Amino acid sequence: MTGLPAVEMPLCLALNRWGAKSVVHGFFATISRLGDGMFWYATMLALALSGGERGALAALHMALTGLAALGLYRAMKGRIRRPRPSEVHAGVVARIAPLDRFSFPSGHTLHAVAFTVVACAWFPSLAILLVPFAAAVALSRVVLGLHYPSDVLAATAIGALLAAASLSVVGAGGVDILEVNDRGGKRANCGNRHERECFKIHIAPSCATTVACNTLS
Repeated sequence: MTGLPAVEMPLCLALNRWGAKSVVHGFFATISRLGDGMFWYATMLALALSGGERGALAALHMALTGLAALGLYRAMKGRIRRPRPSEVHAGVVARIAPLDRFSFPSGHTLHAVAFTVVACAWFPSLAILLVPFAAAVALSRVVLGLHYPSDVLAATAIGALLAAASLSVVGAGGVDILEVNDRGGKRANCGNRHERECFKIHIAPSCATTVACNTLS
């Protein structure tokens, strides 16, 4: 895969030349290095330590999604083997050293999007921090001459789909973590399910611990 130079190169070159400015370079180099993993590890640690049980589950969800993203993008890079723009076009300068050889898709962007979608599903208030950071990571990869715009756009779509798939496994309402019989005679109406003497503790990304079936009384 050699890219779409007629479509991409004008934007690729313009952003890379913008990155020659010292302030721009310094900002995006820092963003990119944080996007190597440090920022996301710190986010997971903060959630696990300060978010209670829900935060620990969110951090675990992010970590597992990150492992899936790592395997996916490495497999794609090894198969597609698209050269980085600085290796193909003399006008594009790699302004920091890449972590690996190939360009498609952008691993930094794929992880940033996947982590952001998962974290914001559990804690929507994090969007004000994570969405701009993920966008800056994606932009940094083109500004620094390491990726074509299509690498970043494809990684955005892949990361969002991967996160959505992981959330679908968890379920729209969250993860059922415990089910026990209620021998005290209380009954719960579980919608289409038959009525039974039970209660289910339910952890949902959108709320704290709740009762999965209707509130028991």
